[in-house]
Amino acid sequence: MGLVEIRERLAKAEAAAGRPAGSVRLIAVSKVQPLERVEAVLEQGHRLFGENYVQEAAAKWPAFRARFPGTEVHMIGPLQSNKAKQAVELFEAIHTVDRPSLAKKLANLAQARGVSPELFVQINTGEEPQKAGVLPADADAFIADCRAKELPVVGLMCIPPEGEDSRPHFAALAEMAERNGLTGLSMGMSADFEAAVAAGATHVRVGSAIFGARDYGSKG
Repeated sequence: MGLVEIRERLAKAEAAAGRPAGSVRLIAVSKVQPLERVEAVLEQGHRLFGENYVQEAAAKWPAFRARFPGTEVHMIGPLQSNKAKQAVELFEAIHTVDRPSLAKKLANLAQARGVSPELFVQINTGEEPQKAGVLPADADAFIADCRAKELPVVGLMCIPPEGEDSRPHFAALAEMAERNGLTGLSMGMSADFEAAVAAGATHVRVGSAIFGARDYGSKG
């Protein structure tokens, strides 16, 4: 697998779903990947990446951005409130707004800076106790609260439970977004992004299928 093959799969999924070519953005998940692998994907012309760790992104991306204009980096991992200030300066979008305290922190930062990254609310569609995200029953109220804080919420994000059919989770997220007038849907990974595209995904997150298996022994 690799970037070319993933792009081909994505194009086929868009066509199969009757969606315009290029309507789904491919986030190349570069967390814990060696710099040479990330550089190779940049050299192929890809410009949208996803990171899980603020410190890793801060060390990796300033130099790459200088060399590869137009590069966007999105935060797709859990965001600690004490890293929020650094995150809003680093990322074009944050996909993991998942609790009132973080929303408040982001709102204060947006007010102080006069600008904010685009935000996605993470929904825990499987209601898994160990997983981050707003519970489906609380989603409408949480989105309303974010809007009351003038936060630029553009969409929703989910990570379906491992080993379960993702499609009901994608459908539930799409319905929730539509109900709240949101157009962004960050859902689907290497194994299930075709199903996510069929359900209306606007952003899919693909990592090891593009870069190769991760070595968690080193954050290179």
